[in-house]
Amino acid sequence: MTGDKRMTADEAVSRLASGMTIGIGGWGARRKPMALVRALLRSDVTDLTVVSYGGPDVGLLAAAGKIRKLVAAFATLDSIPLEPHFRAARQRGALELTELDEAMVMWGLTAAAHRLPFMPVRAGLGSDVMRVNPGLRTVTSPYADREELVAVPALALDAALVHLNRADAFGNAQYLGPDPYFDDLFCEAAREAYVSCERLVESAEFTADGTAPQTLLVQRHCVTGVIEAPGGAHFTSCVPDYGRDEAFQAAYAKAAVDPAAWQEFTRRFLSGDEDAYRAAVAEFTGEAT
Repeated sequence: MTGDKRMTADEAVSRLASGMTIGIGGWGARRKPMALVRALLRSDVTDLTVVSYGGPDVGLLAAAGKIRKLVAAFATLDSIPLEPHFRAARQRGALELTELDEAMVMWGLTAAAHRLPFMPVRAGLGSDVMRVNPGLRTVTSPYADREELVAVPALALDAALVHLNRADAFGNAQYLGPDPYFDDLFCEAAREAYVSCERLVESAEFTADGTAPQTLLVQRHCVTGVIEAPGGAHFTSCVPDYGRDEAFQAAYAKAAVDPAAWQEFTRRFLSGDEDAYRAAVAEFTGEAT
């Protein structure tokens, strides 16, 4: 797909279908594509396999009953160790879980990006990862060392959803924070990739102020759609544009453990479109201060 790839979050989600395998970028409660996740919540798409270094993306989709299977190394809100909706979903057996080592997720995405069936790694050897995932296989090096390695299967994705600081209309996207969180691998491992960003810019702006070209994390050849979504990672962080909204996250986590409170949270923050969400968050912030 070439040329102008701009679209809305709802337009991007309209291209997804129930039963897909969806990769969601970011890490825990850091630079998650929350505007796209909220659009997915508004859709009829369900029965998903989700691949994620999980945070509130996993929590919200699990709470809405949209995840059939989760492939993840963890599901955390960072300052709150365990994502509460994920915890509840696991306790009631609401989703199937493939729990991998962090490096195994990375190498599974790498295998998919290179269109390989698996990648041989040492991660997971001698750990319970092999016990809780009896479907994992090992391979023996064909060389003189004859080392036994884990064959991590490719995590091929139907679609990827990621959020970065800046993007142009063609699908090039730039991160300005301290860590890329593997968002490039999510995009390269996917048949289609949708990139939301804090701000759409002209291509020349990426390095106009001396910013290193290495910050151009995602390249246009693997991007299907670009969505301008200021605040689109809220309530997770999108450094340096903004940090994690700890007050809002605390309210989210508190509501998650009380059905009546969660119903009210959903009504207030998740029942409308993205403009309604921003307005409700602004009102909440005013009340908190």
